[in-house]
Parts: sequence; C-alpha cells; structure tokens
Amino acid sequence: MSKYLFTSESVTEGHPDKVCDAISDAILDNLLSQDQESHVACETLATNGLVVVSGEVRSSGSLDIPKIVKDTLSDIGYTDEAKGMDNNSVEIKEIIHEQSPEIAQGVDADNISEQGAGDQGLMFGFACKETEELMPLPIQIAQRLTEKLSKIRKNGTLPWLRPDGKSQVTVEYDGFKPLRVTKVVIATQHDDMLLEYGSEKEELNFVKKEVIDKIILPVLKDYDIPFENEFIVNGTGRFVYGGPAADTGLTGRKIIVDTYGGYAPHGGGAFSGKDPSKVDRSAAYMSRYIAKNVVAADLAERCEVQLSYGIGVAEPTSFYVKSFGTGKLTDEALTKICADIFPLRPGEIVKHLDLKKPRYYVTSSYGHFGRNGDSFTWELTDLAETLRSAAKN
Repeated sequence: MSKYLFTSESVTEGHPDKVCDAISDAILDNLLSQDQESHVACETLATNGLVVVSGEVRSSGSLDIPKIVKDTLSDIGYTDEAKGMDNNSVEIKEIIHEQSPEIAQGVDADNISEQGAGDQGLMFGFACKETEELMPLPIQIAQRLTEKLSKIRKNGTLPWLRPDGKSQVTVEYDGFKPLRVTKVVIATQHDDMLLEYGSEKEELNFVKKEVIDKIILPVLKDYDIPFENEFIVNGTGRFVYGGPAADTGLTGRKIIVDTYGGYAPHGGGAFSGKDPSKVDRSAAYMSRYIAKNVVAADLAERCEVQLSYGIGVAEPTSFYVKSFGTGKLTDEALTKICADIFPLRPGEIVKHLDLKKPRYYVTSSYGHFGRNGDSFTWELTDLAETLRSAAKN
C-alpha cells in the first residue's frame, strides 16, 4: 500500500454561497409546508446589499420571498452591514415564474412508479468505515469544524466571531487506511478588535489561540486518530470584511462540500432549491442510502453507487454498486441484490425516503451526508439486515 495525503474542505452557513443555498432551501421548505406536490427550482444570488431570487415554481402555496430572505439572513447572523449584510435593509429582487409545462408532463403521473425523472443526469453515493457515520474522515472532520464555528458563535462562547468561515482538513493515508490528521486550516470572520489588541499581530494571536483551544482541538479529540499540531488560522492575518459584501454568493456552488469532499465522484448536479422530483437531489440521496446500508451490513468496507436517468423516464438508464475489492460478494452480485431491494424509480425514491416534507433548510450547510436527525432519512441503515439476509441466499 502507498502513503499519500488527502484534503477536504467545508464552509460555514455564513459563507456567501451557503447563504444562497439556505435561502433557496428555505423557499422550498416554505412551499412544501403548504403543498407537498410543489415543484421548485430556485436559485439565489447574494452580493453587496442585494439578494436576487429567481427560478421556476409550480405550487398551490404562496410565497413571501422578502420575509423568507430576511428571516434566513437573521438566522445565519447577517443583521449588520459590518458583518457583510443587514437583513433589514438588504434590497431583494425576485423573478419567479411557472415551471415549463413540457417538464411537467414528464414528471407528473398518477402512479408513482411511472413518475419520470425531472431531468437527465448521473448521481453518486458513497460510504466507508473510516468514521462512525460511515463517511470519509477528511470531510467529516471539516464539516464538524465549521459547524462548531457557528455553534459557539451563536451560543456566545466566542461572541466576536462573525458568520463567514471555512475549514480544511488534510489526512495521511496508507492505502484506504487513515493514519493521522496532518494539517487543519481555519479561516474565520471576526469583529474588528484592532483597538483592543493594539496591533494586527496581537489580534491574530488572540483569534488563533481561541480557535485552536475552543474549536479545533475539541473536534479533533472526538475522533480516534492521531493529529499533528499543524494549525493554520486566518492565514491572511485578518478576516473582518466578509460575507456577501466581500464575495458574491450563488446557489449550488459548493457541491463537493455538500457531498464527500472530493473523496468520491460527483455527477455535477447541485441540491439546494430543488424539490425531490429533481433526481439531482433525490437520487443522490438514494445512492448514499444504498451505499451506507451496504457498508452497515458488513458486505463491504467501502461502497460507491451510481444512478443515472433520462428526463421524463422512470427506469434508471444505469445502476451499479462498486466495493473496490472490499466486498464479501462480487460487485455484480451486490448490484443485483441492491436493485432487487432498493427503489430506484424517482417516484418510489421520494416515497421511500419521505422527501415531500419540509426538511431541506437544515441540509443547506455542514453537509447532506454523515448527519443525524429525523430530516436525514437517507442516513438510516434500516435495510442492512435485509441486505445481509439476501447475501446469504
């Protein structure tokens, strides 16, 4: 086996792209709470003092987009222009129109088994035994770091933190085995404390010590893996000016952060703002669900799943399960068993994972996978025993 380094990153809910994901998913949840048959494809742009919401909607529900935008910004922490945006004074533009009837005729069906895919595309799922959550270690640690940044900002532990931030984690591997964390990078927005500390150097020293002691070390100690004390905090020296005022955000630009941190393939489709008739989202969730159950059933140490679809067609155009030589069965046998056990048609996926209920805002930051909670139905391992039994026959 050969040794190598692998790196994944995450961003906080205050990162401009994640702000846009959150707004798009808040709009989706709002419509699903009124009409579970809502069809939504919502895109958001956020820049200095401006939020633009656009997209296609077919729903019996009504929308108050300015309220949703302002409430979302407030929840994230953008309540002051000094932080990057003021939710009360931000200019909001909305351009929402009806979903194309040509798309609608392909995805509407009385029989859910005949419901076609909302678009063509390919989706991947992945699971491995590197963490308790059956996720790759670098992305799992990176997500928990950014999550903790926001948590201790909001609970007042470090009240000088501001919403924007990033993490990056590098892990040394020997083949498939993680050996140690070699480096952690944190970039976090913070209040201007120059007057208090007298110089940029002293301000940075304070920020660095607090971030290491209250964020990096507590998260690393949750994982049973050695780590080096190689920490980079705010490599540019200061990070006061941030959020949408400093960097324009768009929905769907953090697709690797949302999934497996580059550790597994990605089909290219983003998640946020899309209702579950869009297989970019629902089939990616099903692919993760299948891969996780295969690994939880001890049929493989690591598992990759691919699904693909044609627009308006219910039957997948392809499906495979791959175990990278770690499977107790051949990949062909695993693929056949999974095809027999798991629903693969779009309508059946939506029903099995209960995807028509509002559950998407919480997914818009800190990863769609490797999460706990009732909203994350695709993280269940409820079919692991069924898989074990099928593998014995």
